[in-house]
Amino acid sequence: MNPANINRAFEIARDRYAELGVDVAQALEHLGAVSLSIHCWQGDDVGGFETPEARLSGGGIQVTGGFPGKARTLAELRQDIEKVMSLLPGRHRLNLHAIYGDFAGRRIDRDQIEPGHFESWVQWAEANGVKLDFNCTCFSHPKAEAGFTLSSKDEAVRCFWIEHVKRCRRISAYMGEKQGEPCIHNLWIPDGAKDLTVDRFGYRRLLRRSLDEVYREQLPASAMKDAVESKLFGIGSESFVVGSHEFYMGYALSRGKLLCFDLGHFHPTESVADKISSIFCFVEELLLHVSRPVRWDSDHVVVMNDEVRSLFEEVVRSGHLADTHVGLDFFDGSINRVGAWVVGSRAALKSLLFALLEPRQRLVSFEERGELFARLALLEELKALPFGAVWDAYCAENDAPLDREIIEAVQAYQKSVVAGRS
Repeated sequence: MNPANINRAFEIARDRYAELGVDVAQALEHLGAVSLSIHCWQGDDVGGFETPEARLSGGGIQVTGGFPGKARTLAELRQDIEKVMSLLPGRHRLNLHAIYGDFAGRRIDRDQIEPGHFESWVQWAEANGVKLDFNCTCFSHPKAEAGFTLSSKDEAVRCFWIEHVKRCRRISAYMGEKQGEPCIHNLWIPDGAKDLTVDRFGYRRLLRRSLDEVYREQLPASAMKDAVESKLFGIGSESFVVGSHEFYMGYALSRGKLLCFDLGHFHPTESVADKISSIFCFVEELLLHVSRPVRWDSDHVVVMNDEVRSLFEEVVRSGHLADTHVGLDFFDGSINRVGAWVVGSRAALKSLLFALLEPRQRLVSFEERGELFARLALLEELKALPFGAVWDAYCAENDAPLDREIIEAVQAYQKSVVAGRS
């Protein structure tokens, strides 16, 4: 698009929003301060690189599809991530799982991983101006096949996973020290059962004890922060999940940990957006994993739908955008993986921008005066305002392609780089 047309459309949009009391420049400044934590596992279907033949298996997660060209090595994965970030406006983070260490072809079991296995990631991040986040990997392992890890009644299994998570926290602290700001370590486990479970309390008591042991080691808050993530159900844990929302909310509030809300980890009729204002009455920070559930937690590519828009609207309305860490968590092997990354990341950013362009003071004024028709009418008017012109200007200002240009960019990358992988 002609830069003059972008500028002209932006000026019209800016004036339209200004008529409603919205400072577009301020909204863009707030958007520019947000760094998405982009998940590495979209690039290789959550396989990781523990061994050359590493494959996703078990643990309540599954990737479908066989689109050609997934990353087979760390070098290919990093190349794809660099391409993705070049197609996004703003500066963003990278979220790693423990199975993505640089193991040099050696079999290193998860209770033996060390910061050195991620030194090349730290060097890559520094060279690319990227900050890192981290996750323990409590799935796709023989010691997770029985369906229980930190809550296992087999003490040896439980101790194995406790040691793994302890080491992951130290790796997170190492990353945070190197990058000069906290690395968020998020914990999700697949523990649960397919059918009726009698001793639910027993499993949850074991999980609480395991977590207390994991977090016994005090690591500097300047280097890392701990988060815990719940789930409603998963493959093989349809009837019982040990780490439910209530369990982790209680644990986070009583132990001073971050709570992670994943959009796909609740009942389909629940509104995750509605939880934002409640939880911020009791916590200072929150971690989000933005995905798109279809029927169940299928982690489809994020799009700018009502659910995602509502989520960011509530974050902005609460006044806690600066206290909200935004991560992505989707994986689709049925379409171009780089394209999926780009579409999902940009959809999250657009949804946030849409929320930032809301005339909150005017809406609240209508609400407090009981002019509820006016509130509804203004919310409807916002849907037709030239939001896209503001987004285009933001992309142009950040040397990122417009939406209409990403198809050609991704297809060119597929042809010149990805097509050579078999």
